Amino acid sequence: MRVIAGKAKSLPLKTIEGTSTRPTTDRIKETLFNLLAPDITGAVFLDLFAGSGGIGIEALSRGAKEAVFVEKNRKAVRCIEDNLRFTHLSDGARVLAMDVSEALAKLGSENKTFDIIFLDPPYASQFEEAVLMAIARENLLSEAGFVVVEASMQNDLVELVSRCGFVILRDKVYKTNRHLFLARQ
Repeated sequence: MRVIAGKAKSLPLKTIEGTSTRPTTDRIKETLFNLLAPDITGAVFLDLFAGSGGIGIEALSRGAKEAVFVEKNRKAVRCIEDNLRFTHLSDGARVLAMDVSEALAKLGSENKTFDIIFLDPPYASQFEEAVLMAIARENLLSEAGFVVVEASMQNDLVELVSRCGFVILRDKVYKTNRHLFLARQ
């Protein structure tokens, strides 16, 4: 895994061993950021279930003003911090070592808003509804902002998205997973 483009282009990123995280492949990450390109410069980015931090680090490398990483696994948090130091992107980063629901409540209490929220929960965990509801309840999405949900192909989120107060802007399908781009209704 590496940084695809921007200030930290081609730098390798560490990941934690085992299957507790599922890093987005370089190929899918490149496609995702090609889609995000018009919106990434100057954006405030939220990386939920951040794993090794590859998505948020890519956002910072490509010009996001700020990225907040949320991850509760302590080994993964150390990995994110190491990757941020190695890529020299720590200045624009904040790492919250806590459960996603706790972090969303904290960010809401700080009146924080984000232009892009990336959500990549463990597949088959069914965290999407609770997290999308919390994003809406805490008013974390900026007026023109959007949420990107990485989901397995088996996960049909159409009804859930509507129930949570979002609409699907785009559904980018890959071989094994998809990215749903959501905006507020």
